[in-house]
Amino acid sequence: MLEKILLFFDKLEDKTRRWLSHRPLLYALIGGVGVVLFWRGIWHIMDFLMAYYFAATSINRSVDISSMLWWDAPLSALIGLIMLMLTGIFTSSFIGNEIIISGIKGEKKMVEKTEAEMQNETESLKSIRKELKVISNRLKKIESFSEKAKK
Repeated sequence: MLEKILLFFDKLEDKTRRWLSHRPLLYALIGGVGVVLFWRGIWHIMDFLMAYYFAATSINRSVDISSMLWWDAPLSALIGLIMLMLTGIFTSSFIGNEIIISGIKGEKKMVEKTEAEMQNETESLKSIRKELKVISNRLKKIESFSEKAKK
């Protein structure tokens, strides 16, 4: 049952992202509003918890807990979360694509890598660049021979 629900919402997210990908301004607007609403909700939940704590401990407080709407903060966080989840922005916004990809590949975080590992990676990249230059030069020669043969 839970798998069917998750599959439904996964397909709904895919359809929403596909539709919004053709409307980048609307996509950005929904994503921005979703992030702001989510963080507004979290911020107000913490304000409410602090006001509740101060009311319980009778410490002088600047916010009166009786004037606060208890449902305002959770509703903002929930609406923001739904907007972010439907658009697929939630994980990429808060975690980042690089971290997700490195986790899938099983790579270490940059902080966890030793100096030797980073040096090896740098050398590998230099080697790849050199090979690309060689391939590029060979391709240019082939193109010039091809042009000469056409004439």
